[in-house]
Amino acid sequence: MQKDTTTTTSSTPPTNTGRIKHRKRSNEVIPEDGKANGGKLLVNDKSKYKSMLIRAYSSIWMIGSFVLIIYMGHLYITAMIVVIQIFMARELFNLLRRAHEDKQLPGFRLLNWHFFFTAMLFVYGRILSQRLVNTVNSDKVLYRLVSNLIKYHTVVCYSLYITGFIWFILTLKKKMYKYQFGQYAWTHMILIVVFGQSSFTVPSIFEGIFWFLLPATLIVINDIAAYFFGFFFGRTPLIKLSPKKTWEGFIGASVTTIISAFMLANIMGRSQWLTCPRKDLSTGWLDCDPGLLFKPESYSLLGWTPHRFPWKEISILPVQWHALCLGLFASIIAPFGGFFASGFKRAFKIKDFGDSIPGHGGLTDRMDCQMVMAVFAYIYHQSFVVPQSLSVEMILDQILMNLSFDEQEALYRRLGEMLQQGIQRMT
Repeated sequence: MQKDTTTTTSSTPPTNTGRIKHRKRSNEVIPEDGKANGGKLLVNDKSKYKSMLIRAYSSIWMIGSFVLIIYMGHLYITAMIVVIQIFMARELFNLLRRAHEDKQLPGFRLLNWHFFFTAMLFVYGRILSQRLVNTVNSDKVLYRLVSNLIKYHTVVCYSLYITGFIWFILTLKKKMYKYQFGQYAWTHMILIVVFGQSSFTVPSIFEGIFWFLLPATLIVINDIAAYFFGFFFGRTPLIKLSPKKTWEGFIGASVTTIISAFMLANIMGRSQWLTCPRKDLSTGWLDCDPGLLFKPESYSLLGWTPHRFPWKEISILPVQWHALCLGLFASIIAPFGGFFASGFKRAFKIKDFGDSIPGHGGLTDRMDCQMVMAVFAYIYHQSFVVPQSLSVEMILDQILMNLSFDEQEALYRRLGEMLQQGIQRMT
């Protein structure tokens, strides 16, 4: 049960505290910093085995569901991201919600969701618009309809936002201004946090599931490894913001994550389903040239190993060297997203953002590090993996994504004329 964030002085009569509304949440008050770390390490927690079983059971269900969605493909992974964002928004909306004030503002919660779905339409419309066009380009009528929708997409989103803005102004109520403007600002902060990372995550999915799956998996591995190393070996507190985090767990998880990154990149990099980019919103099988990053290279072990060693050379995918960089970030930098979330929860004196996942808290608790990692993975891919020089395939992609059907036809005829002229000159 989380108490209202309004504080009371010692002079307030005890009977007044009964008027404070409580919301039904599983969040527990976190102990003060002075009591942290000392007796809260997992090795000293008497109920740690029960907690571990609940956490393990939930983890198995989450990993199983995640694997199934990955198998189903890009569009289903994007749908999973949308569902996660809805749950995250609900948890964050509820964080500063006050039941007493909301009762005096009917429809105020609906306004928050109006802004949320407006932002969702704007972000996903910009990300998926050209892929939607590529999906329907075989049907001229449907193509023209979709093209017109995309043309006026920004106007529609802006109109929806202005409608919400006017709605907010018209609902302002005397003696509630501070609460309403606080909620308005909090809503926009939530939209930045939730949709800021999706603008990086979803493009990575369509660049190849590999660039989404590997970073996400490394965060999961790091989290699990940190938990188990801290569970069995944790003795030295790491940071006051997270009382149960230890140096033993942090170092053990870092080594495990980096090794896992190198090995998993080799396994995932050999699957076309994971490495091929998706140019439309279809769900069929993909067939493509994997590129040099996913073609194995042989390295001789002569001079490095004993003569009786059975392997004389090893096969490594070039992408495995990039995976080491992702592993380093996932194990050293990404955990600070979790520390930030821990500090945020301490500020509001709650244990978890929600109770959606038994043993783990809410979805926001599980996505703190994932959001940091998703942004880095996209920036790294665009900066160090995507070739900077133009290729025929890159030019064709730009034509498909930025030219209308009529413009593509005009370009096709113009190229045909140029080729004919070139042949005539040669003859």
